[in-house]
Amino acid sequence: MARISSLEKEGEEEEERLKVKVKVKVGLGWIEWARGWLNLIYEMLFQRITASHLQNPMPLPPINDITCVITGSTSGIGREIARQLAESGAHVVMAVRNPKAAHDLIQRWQDEGAGRGLPINIEVMELDLLSLDSVVRFSEAWNARSGPLHVLINNAGIFSIGEPQKFSKDGYEEHMQVNHLAPALLSVLLLPSLIRGSPSRIVNVNSIMHHLGFVDTEDMNVATGKRKYTSLVGYSSSKLAQVMFSSVLHKRLPAEAGINVVCVSPGIVHTNVARDLPKIVQAGYNLIPYFIFNAEEGSRSALFAATDPQVPEYCEMLKADDWPVCAFISHDCRPTNPSEEAHSVETSYRVWEKTLEMTGLPSDTVERLIEGEEVKCRYGAHEG
Repeated sequence: MARISSLEKEGEEEEERLKVKVKVKVGLGWIEWARGWLNLIYEMLFQRITASHLQNPMPLPPINDITCVITGSTSGIGREIARQLAESGAHVVMAVRNPKAAHDLIQRWQDEGAGRGLPINIEVMELDLLSLDSVVRFSEAWNARSGPLHVLINNAGIFSIGEPQKFSKDGYEEHMQVNHLAPALLSVLLLPSLIRGSPSRIVNVNSIMHHLGFVDTEDMNVATGKRKYTSLVGYSSSKLAQVMFSSVLHKRLPAEAGINVVCVSPGIVHTNVARDLPKIVQAGYNLIPYFIFNAEEGSRSALFAATDPQVPEYCEMLKADDWPVCAFISHDCRPTNPSEEAHSVETSYRVWEKTLEMTGLPSDTVERLIEGEEVKCRYGAHEG
C-alpha cells in the first residue's frame, strides 16, 4: 500500500510538473508572437536603410551555363527573378499555372532585349501548386530530360487576405499546400536533376512573417478548432513549416550530393497584404510607402541566394556545425536567424515526417532518390 501511495504521489508531482511546463510554453508562445510582430514592424520601418548598401537591380555574376526553374514567375518578385536571370544569360524555366501569361511576358522581354542586344533563353512549363498531381507531372517531365538543374527557386505563394478558409482538391488548406507542401514535394522529386547539376541550390522564397507562425503537426490544416483560422494564421504557419522542412532536408542531403538549401526573406514588398494587419500597422504601411520595397528590390535576396559563390560555403559551414536550421538570407542579403520556433529540432522532424506523409512519399525518399532508385507515392511513380 505504501508503495502504491508513493507511486500515486510521484504521479501527481509529475502531472504538476507537466502543467507548469505547459504554462511556461504558453507564456513563451506569447513572447515569441510579440517578438515576431516587433521584427515585422522593425523590418517595415528600417529595411530600406539596412539594405542601402545593395544595388538595384542586383548585379549578378556570370551565369551563362546554369539552368533555373522558377515557380510563380509571371508576376511580382518571381517575374523580376526570371527576367534578371534570363538577361544575365541563364536558361530560365518559368514553371507557372498560366502558360499564356508567361509566353506574353517572354515575347515582351525578347523584344526589349533585342533592342539592347540581350539574349533571352526562357521556356515555359505548366505547374499548378494547388494540384500535387501537377507537381508530379512537372517533375517527371523535367527529370525525363536527364539534364542538369542548377537552381530551383520556389517562389510561388499565396496570401489570401481576409478570405474564408479554402482547401485544395487534395484536401489540404490552400496556404499550407501552395506555400509548403507542393514546393516540398517539388524539391524532393527534382533531386535527381539537382544532383546532375551539382553544385546546385534550392532557394525557398520565405517571409519575415514566419516569425508569427506556429505549426501543429496534428492539425496542419488548422481545421480541428484548436486554433481559430485566419488567413494570417494560414500564411505564417505555412512559411514556418517551409523553414522547418528545409532545415531537415539540408541535414538529410549528404555533402557529396552537392545540393544546398536556402530560405530567403524578400522584405516587406509593396502589395495589398496590409488589409489583414492590425490597424496601427496598416496606418504605418500606408503612411510610409517610401520604406516598402518594390518587386525588383524584393527579388534581390533570392537572386543573391541563387548566384552568389559564397552561399554554398555558408551552407556547408552550417551543416558541419550541425546548426539546427538551414541557411536563411535576409532582405539585405546577409545571413540571419529565422524565428526561435524554427530552431525546434523536434518539431522540425515532425513537420518533415508529416509532410512526407501528406505528399504520399516514403520516409526514406531522399536517400533512395540520391541512390538513383525508383520512388513511388500515391500521386505517381518517379524514377531517380
